[in-house]
Amino acid sequence: MKHLIETPIPSTSEFSWELYKEIPILDTGEDLIPLSTSDRLVTYPFYAKMGIATAMPECFVREGVFEKLHQATKLIPSNVKIVVLDGWRPYSVQQYLYDTLMNILKKSFPDHSESHLHEKAKRLVSPPSADVKSPSPHLTGGSVDVTLCDEMGRFLEMGTHFDEANERSWTDALETEEGDKSRAKENRRILYHAMLEVGFTNLPSEWWHYDFGNQLWAYRTGKEEALYGSTRPRDIIKQWESEIVENKFI
Repeated sequence: MKHLIETPIPSTSEFSWELYKEIPILDTGEDLIPLSTSDRLVTYPFYAKMGIATAMPECFVREGVFEKLHQATKLIPSNVKIVVLDGWRPYSVQQYLYDTLMNILKKSFPDHSESHLHEKAKRLVSPPSADVKSPSPHLTGGSVDVTLCDEMGRFLEMGTHFDEANERSWTDALETEEGDKSRAKENRRILYHAMLEVGFTNLPSEWWHYDFGNQLWAYRTGKEEALYGSTRPRDIIKQWESEIVENKFI
């Protein structure tokens, strides 16, 4: 575990938000699993707690992501826990977050072009997409937003808050800083190296965002295909409707 703390987070450049969408998706068909059933992970569905309409009061992820999160728990210090803040995210929530951020940027920087503001917005919220060939990362169940907490459940210092619109939210931002943020630097390193060791990739502009199986993951690992496309949790009402029609229930 010592190497997690001592190994710096490497500097990573930005990437194209267009090129990764060209990677084909060969979906494995894995189910979404609720993380609240785990006794080794802490879940705090951030957007539902904020009261955002249609946000899920549960954190769902694909089965492969579920397993890798549990592998990561074995690599971190025994007195530290991984907290999942978000997993599968409805398109409506993605649209709300992106539109809200864009409105704030437009009001704050009225002289900047819309295309420039879109580029800035992408650093914090990926553009909403329901396109089956290039869905929003969280819509696949392959993205997770995570942080760390202590044994009592208190969030550890990470240098910025989750979703903070700040250059210091870049994963490697604290590597050039010294002094009173050294603990946050160590915590970021613990999270980063544990997640990458089990197979996740990180979004460079967000220390909390990790991917496995989706197009972002495939792009950053050089895979020719993504494992996860768009999906959704089981809907019992839609299931009934389908089964009744298919089986001629009446």
